[in-house]
This record gives sequence, structure tokens and C-alpha cells, in this order.
Amino acid sequence: MSAQQTPGAGALAGLTLIELEGIGPAPMAAMLLADMGATVLRIQRRDPVAQGIQREPRFNLLLRNRTSIELDLKRPESAALVLDLVENADALIEGFRPGVMERLGLGPDACLARNPRLVYGRVTGWGQTGPLALSAGHDINYLAITGALEAIGRQGQPPTPPLALLGDFAGGGLYLALGILAALIERARSGLGQVVDAAMVDGVASLSTAFHGLAAAGVWRAERGTNLIDSGAPFYDVYACRDGRYVSVGPLEAKFFKTLLTLLELPAELAAWQSDRARWPALREQLAHAFAGRSREEWTARLEGTDACFAPVLSFDEAPNHPHLRARGTFAEVDGIAQPAPAPRLSRSTAPPITPVAAPLRGTTALAALGRWLPPDALERARAQGLFE
Repeated sequence: MSAQQTPGAGALAGLTLIELEGIGPAPMAAMLLADMGATVLRIQRRDPVAQGIQREPRFNLLLRNRTSIELDLKRPESAALVLDLVENADALIEGFRPGVMERLGLGPDACLARNPRLVYGRVTGWGQTGPLALSAGHDINYLAITGALEAIGRQGQPPTPPLALLGDFAGGGLYLALGILAALIERARSGLGQVVDAAMVDGVASLSTAFHGLAAAGVWRAERGTNLIDSGAPFYDVYACRDGRYVSVGPLEAKFFKTLLTLLELPAELAAWQSDRARWPALREQLAHAFAGRSREEWTARLEGTDACFAPVLSFDEAPNHPHLRARGTFAEVDGIAQPAPAPRLSRSTAPPITPVAAPLRGTTALAALGRWLPPDALERARAQGLFE
């Protein structure tokens, strides 16, 4: 990594990373690092395999901010080229099942032999070891065995899958990025790279640490939808408005709950019901009836910005236009697509501008892009072998 920083280049300017094509957590981690200024080269399959949710490539926003090339990794010459690239990389990201990279000749042993300073990032659902390591699975399965899925949902209803936010992107992608950065910091002391084994089951379990503590203390009920912050409490929930849209409220503290009651024009004596579980069903009816009397926008005008702990429930389409998010620049429009801006924000090392998802480079264009990664003889060898034709 370079010690020099160019204004607007990002905190990770100078960091170079190879990303092997994958879905979910692997491209998420690569995007997070690229958003902070890392130079990422994504290697895609020559013959695409249908994975994940299919859409036009420009809408696969996790692939922004990097250059892509296509290789047939089953060709020994292509694998040899990847090893050439690894020599000059700080880190590598891959999300295949355990053993796939080894069979391609690109496992940790081969890569670290070429570059002992390499941080080799691996992300899977079950992890590199354990009896389920070689089994197929998806986000919902990884949540299921950690206890997290069982806890999410309403009382008397089945568990509710929380999109892929918790397993793929938080437990997988975020933890992979964290592990890579931790290994890079350690490398500054030891001079050596290492392997990062980011398993979604481990990440989700880690994210659940506080809840395991609450359960052990006997203050978290095993029955979902009966606790303070899982829709069990009527003052921490969503409510339907007159127009069929929803609002969220979460005044856990007594003083904030009193503020909500005042703004809803409900009797002040209801404040005592907050600490009386026996009265929660009746309190929920009172709140539901009140919110049903006005539209979401009317409640937003009345409650937003107060200490009632209120926010309207917005759709993905609506969120970029919320005044607070507009003021902060939480979303950006790139290539005509509204998308989240890089996060978190650093006071000095501002993130570089977002570059839109681009098609993989081919032919001489691909070779030219690899000029910053490879010496001339390796480029000439790749050209003579027709790896990008």
C-alpha cells in the first residue's frame, strides 16, 4: 500500500485487490473496499453461470468502482495469469465452496507461495471447516442454525427471513472486509499475509452477541415477538395509517413515550401502561386506532423531528428522496440509478466518486488495463496465449 494519499482518492488508495467472481458477500466486501479507494480487479468467468437474481449487469450495483476482465480459469494459462496478478496484489477475495480454488491451482498455498504478503480472503456460508462446509446453502440456512432466524418475526407467526441483509451482507461481506483490513494492519508488523476465513454462520453469531447475553440473563424470551424490540412491545413497532402506508415508533424511554402520547392526543395516563405487560394488548389497540386516523404524510408532518422516536416506513424508491438522506448525501445517482453512497464517512480521506458498473474488458483493452498489474513479458505471454480473445 502506498503511504501517499491523494485528496478525494479514499483512505484505501494504493491498496490493490483481486476479486474472483462470486455473488452476495464477496462482491459486497470488494465494493466496500473499492468505495474507500482500493483498486479492485474483478475476474469473471468467460462463460457466465446463472447465479443469484438475474438482471441487466448495470443494475448489479455491488460491482461498481472496479475494472473487470474475463478468463477461463479452467485453462492452466489463465490460472498462471492470476498468479502473476497475485504477485502485485495486497489482497484477494474469493467466495467459492471450499476446495474449488485449490483445484484451480489458486488456493492459499499457491498464492502465498507467489506472494507471502498476500491477504487471502475467503467467504462462505458454512466456513472452510466443519461437517457442513461442502454443502450448498443460502442466507436463510446460515441464519437458521445460529438462532437468529428463530428470533425474527411476530408472535404466533413463522420466522421471517430478513432479506439477505443479515447473513450475506452483514455476517459475510462486512466481516470479510473487516478481516482483510485487520490482516493488512497485522501485516505491517509481521511482513506476512494470511488467510481470512469469513463464514456467514460465524458473522451472524457474532452479530447476535448481545442477544445471547440477554437470553443468558433471562431477560430475552425464547418466543419471538414477545420481547421489547422484536415487535412484542406496542411502543416499538410499525402501525398502518389511513392511507395503508406505515410508520415506525420506538420510544423505549418513558419521557419519549410521553411525548408520543401527547402528539397522538392520547390520554396521559396511558404512560403508566408502558411498564405493565398485562396492558400491552390494550395499549397496542389505542396506538393502532390513533395512527389509523391520519395518513402517513400527515403523521410525518406532525411527528418527524420530535422526541417521539418516529420515522415513516419508506420503500426503496422513496428513501433517496427523504429530506434527511438528501441533506446528508446518503444516496447518489450514477448512470441514472439511485444507489447508496459509500459509507462510513471519514473526515479527511473522502471517498472517490462512484464509477458505474462497466462491462468486462476484452482484447487489447483488457491487456492495456493490466499494464498497471503485470510486467511487459507477462502481458505479451497473455496476448500470445489468446487469453482475452
